[in-house]
Amino acid sequence: MKIALLGYGKEGQSTEKYFGAKGAEFDIFKDFTFDEIRNKDYSSYDIILRSPSVPPLENEPKLSSLTRYFFDHCPCKIIGVTATKGKGTTCSFIKSLLDAHGEKAYLVGNIGNPAIEILDELTEDSIVVYEMSSFQLWDLEKSPSISVIGTIEPDHLNVHNGMDDYLNAKANIGRYQSEDDFMIYFKDNADSVRLAGVSKAKKIPYPFDIPAEIAESIKLPGKHNKTNAIAAIAAVASFYNISPDEYLQKFPEVIKQGLSNFRGLPHRLEFIREKDSVKYYDDNFSTNPASTRVAIEAFPDENVILIVGGRDKTNNADLPEIFETIIAKNVKKIVLIGESGHELAKRYNDPRFEIAESLEEAVGLADSAAKSYDSAVVLMSPSAASFDMFESVYDRGGKYQKLVSEI
Repeated sequence: MKIALLGYGKEGQSTEKYFGAKGAEFDIFKDFTFDEIRNKDYSSYDIILRSPSVPPLENEPKLSSLTRYFFDHCPCKIIGVTATKGKGTTCSFIKSLLDAHGEKAYLVGNIGNPAIEILDELTEDSIVVYEMSSFQLWDLEKSPSISVIGTIEPDHLNVHNGMDDYLNAKANIGRYQSEDDFMIYFKDNADSVRLAGVSKAKKIPYPFDIPAEIAESIKLPGKHNKTNAIAAIAAVASFYNISPDEYLQKFPEVIKQGLSNFRGLPHRLEFIREKDSVKYYDDNFSTNPASTRVAIEAFPDENVILIVGGRDKTNNADLPEIFETIIAKNVKKIVLIGESGHELAKRYNDPRFEIAESLEEAVGLADSAAKSYDSAVVLMSPSAASFDMFESVYDRGGKYQKLVSEI
């Protein structure tokens, strides 16, 4: 088999390893424009596999993706989760609950674990929890048997052809479900409700009330994390084919164990340390105003010192929303970095603004501001991508944590 592999990130490298072990031949395309791959002659290839951020090719029957290939060959149930933000945390809560039940659960997808790596390990008794970005859903032609749609906000519009294209991609998580499947959706978000309506599956809206002792077992800060945990409860209840109420009544101790065992994901409102009454949090996975707003709202009674800025993903169209988000009352100082930080300073005037030319300077300014209060939270929640100054969000978050650890 001869494969054209479009893109060579983490998923592309896993794809080469998986099919290479089966004797496949590859042509790997790493640096290209979209026009170059659209106009290429693929007649000599048996299959074309695109990486997630490569747009689907129109009128190309050989085109597939790692996600499509996985769905076609997976022998077990898949719980798929999509949202603009929070999908990784929701998936991790689901995995932790399934682990507490003793299930053989695998966590894959956008969270960083390429699905192809575990495909040959799966049996009918396994269960896959798949975090699904719009890029992975873009041309999907099968849906998970259990799907979760969280809050949907504008995102990746620098790659998608507008909001309708973004929503149409997200809708594939439920578009091919049957009446025997389950669709769990966030009832307080209009686009989540709209996308759930595309599915024929049984509908379960969330959030819903949970007992206080269950809520107390959630160790992550913020109302949004309680909401993510509730979505996970609904998903695992659906896996056992019972209602969330019955699940809560039947398995309270297992649920408490599963929720309490999960302590958060790297760079998602991650607590780093406390020093001299200052708590430091890393929310570097925040790449849009919606996620930064959620992070700020997680500390309603704290003096928040915010580090924000990077490469904007909407060509600065969302700067007004970012500005309205970061000037919340509990934010006492705003340290601006990167391209969008400088643009915010040009467009708006706020006495809390201070510009930093490097991350090291930003952490120093934030730390000094925090120490002027009896207690404070230093929160890096950039509301932008990392590629103006860093290799990735992991690079940005890692360097931030190192600087904080050296204070």
